[in-house]
Amino acid sequence: MKTHLNFATADLQKSVAFYSTLLQTAPAKHLADYALFITEDPGLELALDLNPESTGAHGAHYGVVVSSTDEVDRAIERLQAAGLQTRVEREETCCYANQTKVWAQDPDGRRWEVYTVHEETSARDDENTSCCTTDAEQACCAA
Repeated sequence: MKTHLNFATADLQKSVAFYSTLLQTAPAKHLADYALFITEDPGLELALDLNPESTGAHGAHYGVVVSSTDEVDRAIERLQAAGLQTRVEREETCCYANQTKVWAQDPDGRRWEVYTVHEETSARDDENTSCCTTDAEQACCAA
């Protein structure tokens, strides 16, 4: 089973570079106005359509769940080596789980997290974290 997402993007080349880094693969299809990524881990088909008027998805975020902090650390290294702005949260409570994650933002402003859950919690968020809120969107990866 795979999840399929289709995003409009104002700059296809920048988006292809971002998602190639995030997903660790080149697109299976790459045309002047379209790119398609197909991955097994995570099971995903991601289509990108060129639309110069795209404004991203304000307030939304997306994530890739990994099984260990080591995998989050590798994602941090990969994203930063590609010159992407990141925001790292280590062992913070967010959405009723203690997690370690890295945030990055695609060229259209969609926030992505690569994260692992250490344990489930009864608290929604840590006292000093903005977690998945609009405040986090504003703080995430601002250039």
